[in-house]
Amino acid sequence: MKDENFFEHVWEVTRQIPKGRVTSYGAIAKVLGVGNLSRMVGHAMGECGKANPPVPYYRVVNSSGHLTGDPSSADKRQQLLEEEGIEVKNLKVQNFKKVFWDPVKELNYE
Repeated sequence: MKDENFFEHVWEVTRQIPKGRVTSYGAIAKVLGVGNLSRMVGHAMGECGKANPPVPYYRVVNSSGHLTGDPSSADKRQQLLEEEGIEVKNLKVQNFKKVFWDPVKELNYE
């Protein structure tokens, strides 16, 4: 994986998260072989508005299921998750372990 393509790789993994499921910044970093770069995954999410096709950025949460990132978009992210059947209370995904999608187990990503 080349550094200049990092955001594109993050977005590609994110596009594969099934509707009604979430994953974490760290899980995406891990499947990309850079487990210590979860913050960079967060930066990629912040830039995904430029991505085409669109990226379901709202399906990426922190490792405890909290909606993190830009506080001004938290309500919108919660709304989008709830529209997919994911329960969110106090900016935290409920039943996190049940709805967690692990890209390391689901993808053979290189």
